[in-house]
Parts: sequence; structure tokens; C-alpha cells
Amino acid sequence: MIYKQYGNTGLKVSAVGFGGMRFDTTKSNEENAELVLYAYDKGINFFDTAPAYCGDRSEDIFGIAFRQLTAQRKKFFVSTKGTPIEFDTAQKAQDAVDRSLERLGIDYIDFYYVWCIRTMAQYELAMIDGGQYEGLLEAKSQKKIKHITISSHLRGDQLGNILAKDEFDGVLLGINILNFGYRWKAVELAHEKGLGVVAMNPLAGGVIPQNENKLSYLASENETPTEAALRFCISSPQIAVTLNGFTTKEHIDMACKVAESAKEFSSETLDKIRKSTPDGVNRLCTSCGYCLRDCPKKIPISGYLQIYNESLIADRSDSEMIKLIKDNHSWGLLADKWGDAKDCIRCHRCEENCTQHIDIMDRLEQMSRWEEKAYELEENS
Repeated sequence: MIYKQYGNTGLKVSAVGFGGMRFDTTKSNEENAELVLYAYDKGINFFDTAPAYCGDRSEDIFGIAFRQLTAQRKKFFVSTKGTPIEFDTAQKAQDAVDRSLERLGIDYIDFYYVWCIRTMAQYELAMIDGGQYEGLLEAKSQKKIKHITISSHLRGDQLGNILAKDEFDGVLLGINILNFGYRWKAVELAHEKGLGVVAMNPLAGGVIPQNENKLSYLASENETPTEAALRFCISSPQIAVTLNGFTTKEHIDMACKVAESAKEFSSETLDKIRKSTPDGVNRLCTSCGYCLRDCPKKIPISGYLQIYNESLIADRSDSEMIKLIKDNHSWGLLADKWGDAKDCIRCHRCEENCTQHIDIMDRLEQMSRWEEKAYELEENS
């Protein structure tokens, strides 16, 4: 494992971080905790979670592992999160910190994120008098938090305005080998300000490993596109930690192997990748599921958008997309759905929740046209 400086904090963190959003929820908390301990033994010392991850089990899973690592507490770092919308007062924010501490089985949290800032209004809500940030400052004064950080999906210029205020020690950003051409400015701004930069979604929410044949241009000789995607973030000097959502020990082994021999991409290679990446790929659906929270029609939005990803990555024809939807009606992403794409009432709630700023309603409208044809095929088959 290689270790990097986390911004100006003086802390050395593993280049690979354990993202706690992809545990196998068919397994027990105790079984998943063994995966955390395995990662620690492999040299990973940065563990990231949030209360809502994995059906609200993630913090509990880490807690089981951390209670077995009490004697090594100073050797690893823990981050968790809270949104300003849910914790909109200082007291709510402090209570959230206390709950996370109890569940995680630790005495302090190294990095606490003002979480999932998608609009400037959400940032401003966190910063109001008596709001979340004030509560986190109080928790920090009580030594319950070491560093206050921000998780952001804002554009680079908007994020720059926030970072200029010196309110945070680190930032969590969605960055990967497919979207770097559109998002790198934010990474550079944070790095130049001396913040620790943590990359999330380095595999585009699983899109890259699921489409390796179509994305072969990402990889150099003797590596897969998945390994190339991990190497891109891990080798970037501007990025301190690359979070991986691990489900198996093999996933951990692969990430650690990449880290041990990670070689930075040349500017020429990056230019080639940038030119080869189809338009629109910077806004792929990463299947985070936030769009599903408030849909009044119960449309399986992320399922539709994952299918739509195919039209972006592989430039599929209309007939291919219609067949793909038909197949997914029988098995896969649309087999157990409550609502159709045509049921969208354009209420904007999904787009307000989207971390990728995707034009969801327009994509659902296109999907509904394909789906209508898919239904006709099903009736005639």
C-alpha cells in the first residue's frame, strides 16, 4: 500500500480507502465486518461510511470491526456524514455525531462531512446561524470530531467559492477516468487550497467493470479498464484517497495490487482517453439511488437510467435500446417495477436529488418512447 498526505493536516492516509456503501447485504453484519478487518490487514487505513448506507447498516458493520481494533485506533481514520437538510440545527447535528460515535464504537470521528452538497442553497443552509456547521464546530471543540469536511457535487467554480472561505479541511468529490475532463477543475482547486481530496465513484458506480469490452480504450497493456480506472485516481498526486466500495476480498486485493504499482497517466494518454470518451459520459448514472427517494409515481428511475447509460457508452441504435428494455422487462433492472417511464409528471424531485446533475426527466421521456415500442414487441411475441 502507498500512503499520501491528506491536505495540510499532516496525516498520512492510504491511497485506497474503504467505501462502506457496497457491503453484501445478504450477509450478516459480522461477516461484513470481517471484510473491514481484512482491508485493515492489507494496509488500508481510511474507512468511509454514512448512516444511510446499505439500508442503514454500514455504520454498525464498521462498528463491529472497529471495536476489535481499539488498540490500533490512532492508526486508522474514520469518516462519516450528515446532510444539512436532515440536520438543519446545531443540536440535530451534534446528536447525529453522538449517534454515529455510538454505532461506530469509537471516541472520535476523524473526518465529518457536510454531506451531498448539490446546490449553493444546501451549502447556505448548513452555514446559517444555529445550523449544522455550528453544531459540528461545537462537536469539534468537544474533541468528538477532528476535521470538518464537505462532500460536494457542485461545479468547479461554485465549489471554488466555498473553498475560498477556509471552512473545511477536506472535500469528497465524484471523479473518475470517464468524467475527469469535466470535473478536474474542482479537484485542482481543492488541492491548491491544501485540502485533502477524496475521490468517490472511481469506477463510475460500477459502470466501468460492467462495460469493460466497450471501454477497452481506457487500459494500457496488461491491465483491465477497471484497473486503469483505479490507477487513474490512485496515481493522481492531487487525490489523497480513492474510495472503493468493496463487496469481496478479491475486490480489496485488486485495489491494493493497483496501488502497489500505480503509475501516473501521461498527459498524452489522458488526451487520448478524453478524445475517445463519448459525449455525455460525464453524466452517467452511478446508481446511487438518491433519485428514488421522493418519486411520487414510484418509478424505478435508477434502473431506467442504468439502461440509458448504454446509449451513451455504446452509442446503441433505437432498435437495440428497445430490445434492451424488452429484455429488462423480463429479467434485470425493470422486472419488478411499480411505475413506467411514461408515468413521470416532471415534478423535478429526482433531478433535485441527483448527484450527477442528470437531465433525468428528459431521459425518462426518451425511455418511455423506447419502452412503448418494447411493449408492442412483447405483445406480438
